[in-house]
Amino acid sequence: MPTIPEATLPTALTAVRHGQSTANAAFAEANATGALTVPITERDADLPLTDLGRAQAADLGRRLAAQPPQYVYCSPYLRARDTLGIALAAAHEHGAPHPSRIPVHYDERLRDRETGAWEMLTEAALRRKYPEDIARREHVGHYYFRPPCGENFPDVQQRIRAVLGQTLPAAAGRHLLIVAHDAVVLMLRMILDPLDEAAFLDLWTRHGAVTNCAVTRWDLDPAAAPPRLRLTQANDATHLTPDRHTS
Repeated sequence: MPTIPEATLPTALTAVRHGQSTANAAFAEANATGALTVPITERDADLPLTDLGRAQAADLGRRLAAQPPQYVYCSPYLRARDTLGIALAAAHEHGAPHPSRIPVHYDERLRDRETGAWEMLTEAALRRKYPEDIARREHVGHYYFRPPCGENFPDVQQRIRAVLGQTLPAAAGRHLLIVAHDAVVLMLRMILDPLDEAAFLDLWTRHGAVTNCAVTRWDLDPAAAPPRLRLTQANDATHLTPDRHTS
Protein backbone atom coordinates (compact mmCIF):
# COMPACT_ATOMS: atom_id res chain seq x y z
CA MET A 1 0.00 0.00 0.00
CA PRO A 2 1.42 3.47 -0.85
CA THR A 3 2.49 5.71 2.03
CA ILE A 4 -0.51 7.83 3.08
CA PRO A 5 -0.40 10.49 5.83
CA GLU A 6 -2.44 9.68 8.94
CA ALA A 7 -4.51 12.83 8.36
CA THR A 8 -5.92 11.31 5.17
CA LEU A 9 -6.84 7.91 6.64
CA PRO A 10 -10.12 6.76 8.19
CA THR A 11 -10.08 5.63 11.82
CA ALA A 12 -11.35 2.24 10.62
CA LEU A 13 -12.34 0.55 7.37
CA THR A 14 -15.00 -2.17 7.53
CA ALA A 15 -15.54 -4.23 4.36
CA VAL A 16 -18.57 -6.50 3.98
CA ARG A 17 -19.74 -8.89 1.32
CA HIS A 18 -23.48 -8.65 0.55
CA GLY A 19 -25.99 -11.10 2.04
CA GLN A 20 -26.84 -14.36 0.32
CA SER A 21 -28.27 -13.73 -3.16
CA THR A 22 -30.53 -15.99 -5.18
CA ALA A 23 -27.53 -16.89 -7.35
CA ASN A 24 -25.40 -17.76 -4.29
CA ALA A 25 -28.08 -20.21 -3.18
CA ALA A 26 -28.61 -21.66 -6.66
CA PHE A 27 -24.90 -22.16 -7.35
CA ALA A 28 -24.31 -23.76 -3.95
CA GLU A 29 -26.95 -26.34 -4.80
CA ALA A 30 -25.65 -26.80 -8.36
CA ASN A 31 -22.08 -27.35 -7.18
CA ALA A 32 -23.32 -29.91 -4.67
CA THR A 33 -25.33 -31.83 -7.27
CA GLY A 34 -23.24 -31.28 -10.41
CA ALA A 35 -26.14 -29.54 -12.18
CA LEU A 36 -25.46 -27.96 -15.57
CA THR A 37 -27.87 -25.05 -15.15
CA VAL A 38 -29.30 -22.76 -12.48
CA PRO A 39 -32.79 -21.21 -12.45
CA ILE A 40 -31.53 -17.62 -12.72
CA THR A 41 -32.89 -15.21 -15.33
CA GLU A 42 -31.76 -11.82 -13.95
CA ARG A 43 -28.54 -10.19 -15.05
CA ASP A 44 -25.80 -10.19 -12.42
CA ALA A 45 -26.43 -6.57 -11.39
CA ASP A 46 -30.10 -7.29 -10.61
CA LEU A 47 -29.80 -10.40 -8.44
CA PRO A 48 -31.90 -9.98 -5.26
CA LEU A 49 -31.23 -11.23 -1.75
CA THR A 50 -32.83 -14.39 -0.46
CA ASP A 51 -34.81 -14.31 2.78
CA LEU A 52 -31.68 -15.65 4.44
CA GLY A 53 -29.64 -12.87 2.87
CA ARG A 54 -32.00 -10.26 4.28
CA ALA A 55 -31.75 -11.84 7.74
CA GLN A 56 -27.93 -11.79 7.45
CA ALA A 57 -28.05 -8.08 6.57
CA ALA A 58 -30.18 -7.38 9.65
CA ASP A 59 -27.67 -9.29 11.80
CA LEU A 60 -24.91 -7.15 10.29
CA GLY A 61 -26.82 -3.99 11.15
CA ARG A 62 -27.12 -5.00 14.79
CA ARG A 63 -23.35 -5.44 14.88
CA LEU A 64 -22.69 -2.11 13.17
CA ALA A 65 -24.85 -0.33 15.75
CA ALA A 66 -22.03 -0.74 18.30
CA GLN A 67 -19.64 1.25 16.07
CA PRO A 68 -21.74 2.90 13.37
CA PRO A 69 -20.20 3.76 10.01
CA GLN A 70 -19.79 7.45 9.30
CA TYR A 71 -19.04 7.25 5.58
CA VAL A 72 -20.15 4.55 3.14
CA TYR A 73 -19.17 3.34 -0.31
CA CYS A 74 -21.29 0.63 -1.89
CA SER A 75 -21.48 -1.43 -5.06
CA PRO A 76 -24.42 -0.38 -7.25
CA TYR A 77 -25.53 -4.02 -7.67
CA LEU A 78 -28.95 -4.70 -6.15
CA ARG A 79 -27.77 -7.32 -3.66
CA ALA A 80 -25.21 -4.90 -2.20
CA ARG A 81 -27.60 -1.94 -2.13
CA ASP A 82 -30.28 -3.98 -0.36
CA THR A 83 -27.75 -5.36 2.12
CA LEU A 84 -26.67 -1.83 2.98
CA GLY A 85 -30.23 -0.51 3.30
CA ILE A 86 -31.33 -3.33 5.60
CA ALA A 87 -28.14 -3.10 7.69
CA LEU A 88 -28.35 0.67 8.20
CA ALA A 89 -32.04 0.43 9.13
CA ALA A 90 -31.34 -2.34 11.65
CA ALA A 91 -28.40 -0.38 13.08
CA HIS A 92 -30.67 2.63 13.54
CA GLU A 93 -33.21 0.49 15.41
CA HIS A 94 -30.40 -0.33 17.84
CA GLY A 95 -29.23 3.22 18.45
CA ALA A 96 -27.15 4.20 15.42
CA PRO A 97 -27.79 7.47 13.57
CA HIS A 98 -30.61 7.57 11.02
CA PRO A 99 -29.40 6.35 7.60
CA SER A 100 -30.14 9.76 6.08
CA ARG A 101 -27.36 11.23 8.23
CA ILE A 102 -24.70 8.89 6.83
CA PRO A 103 -23.07 9.87 3.49
CA VAL A 104 -23.50 6.99 1.03
CA HIS A 105 -21.80 6.78 -2.37
CA TYR A 106 -22.54 4.11 -4.99
CA ASP A 107 -19.53 3.41 -7.18
CA GLU A 108 -19.55 1.01 -10.15
CA ARG A 109 -15.85 0.29 -9.57
CA LEU A 110 -17.00 -1.74 -6.55
CA ARG A 111 -19.05 -4.10 -8.76
CA ASP A 112 -18.44 -7.83 -8.66
CA ARG A 113 -15.72 -9.48 -10.73
CA GLU A 114 -17.01 -9.78 -14.30
CA THR A 115 -17.00 -13.36 -15.59
CA GLY A 116 -17.88 -12.52 -19.20
CA ALA A 117 -18.93 -15.53 -21.26
CA TRP A 118 -18.89 -17.62 -18.08
CA GLU A 119 -21.63 -15.62 -16.34
CA MET A 120 -24.30 -17.85 -14.72
CA LEU A 121 -22.61 -21.07 -15.87
CA THR A 122 -22.06 -23.83 -13.30
CA GLU A 123 -18.69 -25.50 -12.83
CA ALA A 124 -20.04 -28.65 -14.48
CA ALA A 125 -21.26 -26.65 -17.48
CA LEU A 126 -17.93 -24.84 -17.78
CA ARG A 127 -16.00 -28.09 -17.82
CA ARG A 128 -18.25 -29.41 -20.58
CA LYS A 129 -18.39 -26.23 -22.71
CA TYR A 130 -14.94 -24.70 -22.14
CA PRO A 131 -12.47 -27.56 -21.51
CA GLU A 132 -9.54 -25.66 -23.05
CA ASP A 133 -10.17 -22.60 -20.88
CA ILE A 134 -10.50 -24.79 -17.79
CA ALA A 135 -7.11 -26.32 -18.61
CA ARG A 136 -5.67 -22.82 -19.04
CA ARG A 137 -7.14 -21.77 -15.69
CA GLU A 138 -5.46 -24.72 -14.02
CA HIS A 139 -2.14 -23.78 -15.63
CA VAL A 140 -2.29 -20.00 -15.10
CA GLY A 141 -3.91 -20.16 -11.65
CA HIS A 142 -6.99 -18.50 -10.20
CA TYR A 143 -5.32 -15.15 -9.59
CA TYR A 144 -4.21 -14.33 -13.14
CA PHE A 145 -6.74 -16.33 -15.15
CA ARG A 146 -9.21 -14.16 -17.06
CA PRO A 147 -12.45 -15.83 -18.31
CA PRO A 148 -13.40 -15.07 -21.94
CA CYS A 149 -14.55 -11.41 -22.04
CA GLY A 150 -14.21 -11.24 -18.24
CA GLU A 151 -11.80 -10.00 -15.57
CA ASN A 152 -9.03 -11.56 -13.55
CA PHE A 153 -8.26 -10.53 -9.97
CA PRO A 154 -5.57 -7.98 -10.93
CA ASP A 155 -8.21 -6.25 -13.10
CA VAL A 156 -10.45 -5.95 -10.05
CA GLN A 157 -7.53 -4.82 -7.92
CA GLN A 158 -6.81 -1.93 -10.29
CA ARG A 159 -10.27 -0.47 -9.89
CA ILE A 160 -10.24 -1.00 -6.12
CA ARG A 161 -6.95 0.90 -5.88
CA ALA A 162 -8.60 3.77 -7.74
CA VAL A 163 -11.55 3.75 -5.35
CA LEU A 164 -9.27 3.78 -2.30
CA GLY A 165 -7.41 6.77 -3.71
CA GLN A 166 -10.66 8.71 -3.31
CA THR A 167 -12.39 7.07 -0.36
CA LEU A 168 -9.53 7.00 2.16
CA PRO A 169 -8.94 10.77 2.19
CA ALA A 170 -12.68 11.49 1.87
CA ALA A 171 -13.34 9.39 4.99
CA ALA A 172 -10.36 10.75 6.96
CA GLY A 173 -11.01 10.64 10.69
CA ARG A 174 -14.21 8.61 10.24
CA HIS A 175 -15.32 4.99 10.17
CA LEU A 176 -15.53 3.94 6.52
CA LEU A 177 -17.85 1.10 5.48
CA ILE A 178 -17.56 -0.63 2.09
CA VAL A 179 -20.37 -3.00 1.08
CA ALA A 180 -19.59 -4.97 -2.04
CA HIS A 181 -18.62 -8.47 -3.17
CA ASP A 182 -16.31 -11.39 -2.45
CA ALA A 183 -13.73 -10.31 -5.05
CA VAL A 184 -13.72 -6.74 -3.74
CA VAL A 185 -13.06 -7.80 -0.14
CA LEU A 186 -10.29 -10.14 -1.29
CA MET A 187 -8.63 -7.38 -3.32
CA LEU A 188 -8.83 -5.04 -0.34
CA ARG A 189 -6.84 -7.70 1.52
CA MET A 190 -4.32 -7.78 -1.33
CA ILE A 191 -3.85 -4.00 -1.25
CA LEU A 192 -4.04 -3.13 2.44
CA ASP A 193 -2.35 -6.09 4.14
CA PRO A 194 -0.59 -6.38 1.58
CA LEU A 195 -0.54 -9.85 -0.03
CA ASP A 196 1.29 -11.24 -3.05
CA GLU A 197 -0.04 -13.92 -5.40
CA ALA A 198 1.23 -16.81 -3.24
CA ALA A 199 -0.34 -15.39 -0.09
CA PHE A 200 -3.60 -14.74 -1.93
CA LEU A 201 -3.73 -18.31 -3.27
CA ASP A 202 -3.01 -19.65 0.22
CA LEU A 203 -5.87 -17.54 1.60
CA TRP A 204 -8.14 -18.74 -1.22
CA THR A 205 -7.21 -22.39 -0.67
CA ARG A 206 -7.66 -22.30 3.11
CA HIS A 207 -10.82 -20.19 3.35
CA GLY A 208 -12.47 -20.02 -0.08
CA ALA A 209 -15.10 -17.35 -0.69
CA VAL A 210 -15.78 -14.58 1.80
CA THR A 211 -18.81 -15.42 3.93
CA ASN A 212 -22.00 -13.49 3.13
CA CYS A 213 -22.27 -10.47 5.47
CA ALA A 214 -18.99 -11.31 7.23
CA VAL A 215 -16.88 -8.41 8.49
CA THR A 216 -13.29 -7.73 7.49
CA ARG A 217 -11.91 -4.70 9.31
CA TRP A 218 -8.78 -2.59 9.39
CA ASP A 219 -8.12 -0.10 12.21
CA LEU A 220 -5.80 2.88 12.06
CA ASP A 221 -2.45 2.19 13.70
CA PRO A 222 -1.06 5.68 14.38
CA ALA A 223 2.03 4.21 16.05
CA ALA A 224 3.19 2.60 12.83
CA ALA A 225 5.79 4.44 10.80
CA PRO A 226 4.17 5.64 8.63
CA PRO A 227 0.64 5.32 10.08
CA ARG A 228 -1.37 2.60 8.36
CA LEU A 229 -4.58 0.63 8.41
CA ARG A 230 -3.89 -2.69 10.09
CA LEU A 231 -6.07 -5.79 9.72
CA THR A 232 -7.91 -6.54 12.98
CA GLN A 233 -10.77 -8.82 11.83
CA ALA A 234 -10.90 -11.13 8.82
CA ASN A 235 -14.06 -12.75 7.45
CA ASP A 236 -15.63 -12.54 10.91
CA ALA A 237 -19.18 -13.90 10.95
CA THR A 238 -19.64 -14.21 14.72
CA HIS A 239 -22.59 -11.79 14.55
CA LEU A 240 -24.52 -14.24 12.37
CA THR A 241 -26.55 -16.97 14.01
CA PRO A 242 -25.05 -20.42 13.22
CA ASP A 243 -27.71 -21.28 10.62
CA ARG A 244 -27.00 -18.06 8.69
CA HIS A 245 -23.38 -18.76 7.67
CA THR A 246 -23.17 -18.97 3.86
CA SER A 247 -20.60 -18.29 1.16
